Amino acid sequence: MAEQLRIVLASMGVKEFALLHEVCVHAGHLPVGYACSRSIRPRGEVDSQAVGVASGLLGAIPATVDLLLPADADGLGRAMTGYRPDLLIVYGFNWILPESVLAIPRLGALNVHSSLLPRYRGPAPVLWAIRNGDAAVGVTVHRMDAGVDTGPILAQRGDVPLDDDVTPDRLWPRLRPVLAAVLVDALRKVATGTPGDPQGGGDSCPARFLEPEYSRVDWSRSAREIHNQVRVFGFIGSQEAPVALVDGRWLRLIRTSLVPVVGGHQVDCGDGHAIWIVESTPVPPPATTPVAGT
Repeated sequence: MAEQLRIVLASMGVKEFALLHEVCVHAGHLPVGYACSRSIRPRGEVDSQAVGVASGLLGAIPATVDLLLPADADGLGRAMTGYRPDLLIVYGFNWILPESVLAIPRLGALNVHSSLLPRYRGPAPVLWAIRNGDAAVGVTVHRMDAGVDTGPILAQRGDVPLDDDVTPDRLWPRLRPVLAAVLVDALRKVATGTPGDPQGGGDSCPARFLEPEYSRVDWSRSAREIHNQVRVFGFIGSQEAPVALVDGRWLRLIRTSLVPVVGGHQVDCGDGHAIWIVESTPVPPPATTPVAGT
């Protein structure tokens, strides 16, 4: 019979914790703690996302599992030590964890990452896949090391479609079974001592946080780039949609199309192709100097 592993889970979403827990239990392992950061940065002010996740977890966490809300990585390390974990599994956690924390679990730490590594290393892989117009995303589970998403790969699978109108709620039903299958495979390899395959250089386009300038539309760019820009913010949330100067008015672009839409407002872009504004809301002029508009 396979060894039962004591596992600490670290994430920033109720459904993500639920999936990790379910996979671990079905594989015969024992989740002993959920770790959720209280802030975007260690020792930062408690943010609304953390409050929402913690509140949701209080109603969903199994009675046998403790909820950890550390102030920083050192606090997480001290808390984990008391649980004598065999493994740490991370999925979408806010902080970069130092080697001193990764070394606490007997078998190290795994990271679940929503890309086919080495492509899109960083905190925003899905956003960059949408930004670059990728037709699909993938999932990788790798061992964690001192780098960011650079450790040996244990399991990987692609071909999760990205629809033109992709949102987290639309993507999750497709992503969830792939995440589960890849994690099951990775746990099996951890149990047998498989070290994983080192990552090559490959196509390692970084997936850093979006630059502030990306929230403003530059009509000198191609129609496809601008459409994908609107799609990126549609994934984040329409209230964050990019702003654009259109016929002397500032608009927040919520939805666009690359083909003519009845009632849509046509704008010519820098590559000579047009884009149609399907949904927008007026906004006050930005405080800073605008980029080129129409």
